[in-house]
Formats: sequence, C-alpha cells, structure tokens
Amino acid sequence: MKVLITSRSFGKIGDSAKKVLTDAGIEIDNISVGFDQAHFEKIIPEYDALIIGAHDFSEADMERCPNLKIICKHGVGLDNIHVNKAKELGIAVCNAPGTNSNAVADLALGLMLSVCRKISHSAALVREGVWKSHIGEDVCGKTVGLLGFGAIAKGVARRARGFGMNIMAFDPFVPAEAMEAEGVIVAKSLEDLYENSHFVSLHIPATEQTKNSIGYNLLSRMPKGGCLVNTARKEVINEEGLIKALKEREDLKYITDVPTANHAAMAEEFGKRVFGTPKKMGAETGEANVNAGLAAANQIVDFFTTGNTKFQVNKQ
Repeated sequence: MKVLITSRSFGKIGDSAKKVLTDAGIEIDNISVGFDQAHFEKIIPEYDALIIGAHDFSEADMERCPNLKIICKHGVGLDNIHVNKAKELGIAVCNAPGTNSNAVADLALGLMLSVCRKISHSAALVREGVWKSHIGEDVCGKTVGLLGFGAIAKGVARRARGFGMNIMAFDPFVPAEAMEAEGVIVAKSLEDLYENSHFVSLHIPATEQTKNSIGYNLLSRMPKGGCLVNTARKEVINEEGLIKALKEREDLKYITDVPTANHAAMAEEFGKRVFGTPKKMGAETGEANVNAGLAAANQIVDFFTTGNTKFQVNKQ
C-alpha cells in the first residue's frame, strides 16, 4: 500500500503519524514541501491513499486514480474535496473532527479580545513610533452568539464563560436541550441570535445552504458596537452585504481568519473596524497539526487492516 501526503502542515508534526503508517507496512511519499500541482496530478494515479491539505483535488484527477481507495483530510473542512464524486467512484473520504477545535477556539476568543482592547492597532502604532493609549471595552458581560454548536463552538463557549461572557447559540442540527445542558441560551432563530449578540462567532461549514448566507439582513440587526467573528469559511460571507452594513453602521466590526476577496480594499476603507490574519491560521498550532496527522494516519491504517470507516463522510 502506498500513501501520498500533500498537506504542508503534515511536514511539521514530526515522526509520530509517519510511524503509525510505516509500522503498518504502508509506504509513504511526501510532496508537501514545495508542492507542485502539475507534479501532483502526474503521480496521484499510483497511490492507494491520500492525505490532503488545502489544495483542490479535482473530479478529473479522481477519475484518473484506479488504485485510490481513501482520501483523508489533514483537518476538518472538506470544501476542496469533491465528496460526491469520490462516493460515485467508491473512494472513502474522511476528515479529522475535533483535532483542531482547541486551536480554533483559542483564536476566535483571541480575535475578540484583540478587537475589544485594540491590541493589533495599538501594536502597529508602536512600530511606527506612536506611543498612545486607546480606550477599549470589556468582554466581561458581553454576549457572544455562536452560529453552529460543534466542537469548536463548544470550546469558544467554555473560554468565553471564563471571561464572564454570556453565551447564546443557534444550530438547527443540535437539540435545544443539548445546548442548554452546556449552559447556553438557545436562540429562537438566526435573527434572534444576531439581534442579541455583541459578538457573533461563525462555526459553520461552506455548503450550498450556507454560502453567501451572512449578509446585510443579519448584520444590520446587530446591537451597537456589534462584531462578526469568522474563523469558519470566507464563502459563507456575502461580501456585498457585509460592505453595505459596514458603510451604514460605523459601529460595526468584522474580524476574520479567512480574509475576503477584497480584504485589502476593505481594510483601507474601514480602518481598524476590519481586521484579518495573513492566512487561515485557526488550526495552525503544533498540537493541532500533530492531532490531525495522527488521526489521518490511524484512519488509513484502520481502513486497510480492519475496514473501519467510522469517520467516513460519504458512506453509501
């Protein structure tokens, strides 16, 4: 059996995940460093398994892979993998749920703290030699609304509670009693969540139902000083609606781990009300990379040795 590793983050995790594969007699090829799409497309038909990062694996490439039996995402999001096409071809697709939840939850709360205390803006001024203090605001007593209530959102809720924040959540796929058991106020609707949350933190995947779903209608409902926090996917944001809301409401803020298509222009127009990280870095911690790598390696070994498909997302 041969596995091809293309995730750049996989190369940072040391030997633990690789040992899981080699101990099972699985041959490893790693092209994560200096990844080249053309080279990838040329060699992928040789492999039985793939551990993939963020690059796209096209439907045409899948059709050229007669030996490929399983694709494991080194992480959680599956928007770069054509899951239905893989199902049609009999290729199992798995991800590593929960392995990066602590890392992303840390960043989500960190972004909230940064915007409230104007940390990044103040640091930029210091680098320019401007020594000036800024009046910020407490997070204590504020309400954070969680859109989606999976592992990451639960982690945000635990952290926010430690800062004295109130927690509200909306997730039509999670029973209300399960959210209440976590000490969360259950929003009656999306509109209810936005109308009553100083922060709205996004924890939803990019699906046909969620793409472009966060726009003017929801953002314009937020309380004075409201802030949208996006550590999910940029595709869920309706940028036209976001820009309209920011123009009409000088009190609104947008902080994101997934910069918009026009992020530089938005940052210039709206100043410190719009802040983004240089790249999607929510899951980029050493611990999260190790956890995701081990999860992917173990899933491949289990798949070929016992037929275990516990984390397969495209079962027949």
